[in-house]
Amino acid sequence: KFRQFSAKFNVTFTADKKKTSVSGLLRIDYDSIIWISVTPALGIEAARFMLTPDSIQYINRLNNSYLKQNFTYINQLINKTIDYDMAQAFLLGNDFSLYESNTFKATIENQQYKLNTTNRRKLRRYVRRSEDDISIPIQTIWLDPQSFKITKVMLKEAERDNRKFLATYTEFEDSDGIMIPSEMDFRVETAENKIRIRISYSKIQIDKEQTYPFKVPDNYIEIKELQPVKK
Repeated sequence: KFRQFSAKFNVTFTADKKKTSVSGLLRIDYDSIIWISVTPALGIEAARFMLTPDSIQYINRLNNSYLKQNFTYINQLINKTIDYDMAQAFLLGNDFSLYESNTFKATIENQQYKLNTTNRRKLRRYVRRSEDDISIPIQTIWLDPQSFKITKVMLKEAERDNRKFLATYTEFEDSDGIMIPSEMDFRVETAENKIRIRISYSKIQIDKEQTYPFKVPDNYIEIKELQPVKK
């Protein structure tokens, strides 16, 4: 655990056989803010995101527009139900801290610990008024037996178009005694489509003082849907 996190990143997003690659800077204020600056070329910012437990905000500097939406808007983009706690956990290689953890069954598979659970529910004290009674139908976690770091997580919704989300962590970096994943691969699969997001981190810093600036210029136009950031 830590209070603040930052890293430079490279992301490759693949969907419908189309591939998009961007780079930028990620900052996290634990349990409060996920802040992302996208800089496709020459270090010039093209877009900025700020996620909180309630909302997602976005500035596109290439066409002078901005977006403000409820956090659930992300679910429409990736065709998967997640909340802020899940998004933060996936970016850091952690388990979900706001969900019950007393229903796992443990086995060993390919020399790793394997944890299985069904209908894992969000702890009631963390359910917001705007949320339904959130639960994870099927979840499997694989742990490295030496470091106990998560190497893979799979979420499945067998009753909903066989949806599956798979996160794989292949490289880790020691930052001030904390093991942080530096290479990760996310896959979202449904009966209709497949999405793949590959992320690599560099220059990871833990608990360094940082800011999360986000101000929409007065002349920017509000939009209702995210638009692609072009190089």
